[in-house]
Amino acid sequence: MKRAVVIRHLAFEDLGAFTAPLRDADYSVHYQDAGVCTPDAGPEPWDSAKIDLLIVLGGPIGAYEEHLYPWLTDEIDGIASRLRKRLPTMGICLGAQLIARALGAKVYPSGIKEIGIGNITLTDAGLASCLAPFADAPATLHWHGDTFDLPEGASLLASTDLCRNQAFSVGPNIIGFQFHPEADGTTFERWLIGHACELSVAGIDIRELRATMAVVSRELTDKAKTLLECWLRGLHEQ
Repeated sequence: MKRAVVIRHLAFEDLGAFTAPLRDADYSVHYQDAGVCTPDAGPEPWDSAKIDLLIVLGGPIGAYEEHLYPWLTDEIDGIASRLRKRLPTMGICLGAQLIARALGAKVYPSGIKEIGIGNITLTDAGLASCLAPFADAPATLHWHGDTFDLPEGASLLASTDLCRNQAFSVGPNIIGFQFHPEADGTTFERWLIGHACELSVAGIDIRELRATMAVVSRELTDKAKTLLECWLRGLHEQ
């Protein structure tokens, strides 16, 4: 069985719709909580080839806030060490921003909150990638206020009107999503509770967001499965 280590920044933001396809692909899933577990706290350091896949999940803090969260320095260094070896690594939202930082790109506030169900537009590279299912069904969950510059050598895969860099890849083994392809409608209520203050400040109608998610939930789950299965098949062994 292959080993997937998942860095979690919030207890209720987990692998969601990625859980089942990961296990179907014969991965055992091991969560490590950011700020508690360090890159070398587990049985293997993050840059070990014995970790077949590292997934870095989202969270509400800034990837540039080491002055408030000093452990971010170790987290970014641990990710960077793995990326230098081109070991399979995926980042979602904050996770994608941390990968971008680890690759030398800048992360910063975008000046606007992009929260809700919205479409992405694929680039030519995106159409040829694991994101291809989004060409005909472009809806996904957005939930961020920061953005990042495209890392040097990365391919841009998707954009929105509010955020140009929505997804990128570096070779077959490294990928980052600013949006949330893993969002799971069956556990989405936890997001609405956990992010209640942010939603209120942003003026987001929780009832409308809940209803919209209910409509697209099955579609998002199906695309998550197809996306992840495709990406895992394309991984190159080192």
